[in-house]
Amino acid sequence: MSREILVFIAGSLDGFIAKENDDLQWLEETEGDGDNGYADMYQTIDTVIMGKRTYDYILEHIDPFPYPDKKCYVFSTTQTGENEHVTFVQEDVITFTKRLKEQEGTKIWMVGGGAILDAFLQERLIDEWIITLTPHLLGSGIPLFTSPRPFENLRLLETKRYGQMVQLHYEVRKEA
Repeated sequence: MSREILVFIAGSLDGFIAKENDDLQWLEETEGDGDNGYADMYQTIDTVIMGKRTYDYILEHIDPFPYPDKKCYVFSTTQTGENEHVTFVQEDVITFTKRLKEQEGTKIWMVGGGAILDAFLQERLIDEWIITLTPHLLGSGIPLFTSPRPFENLRLLETKRYGQMVQLHYEVRKEA
């Protein structure tokens, strides 16, 4: 049985996950409710994957490291080896992830990296989406989705309201 890849992410109503220069101040100031479903999602995963830029952002803005109890992989072209929290991967992201999906474990959270997300979309590797929309129209920034991308058929599992945010939970319908 293949492990599932989950995207749990927040974005503006017009589809941006950050302003230019990775500015997330607007997101941090949004009125939510509790942890906006983070703890529930976090319990379903045992592995975290991300790009180096996302990893560097986390190191700069979050202390202590937020995923100490999960296996973390960071895709990087400049860093190798591992440290106390992560293993750096220089292998092709798709090849590595397909192999990871076949290993024992629970869900895999794709934390971030637009290039990784785009590669996963092109290869249809995402199994589940939890997208929390904020009450903002940013107008520009880093988009959640780039184009072109393949058509995907989703099934809405649930919606939740967290203060001024709305969370949409979808599963990807797999073709037979």
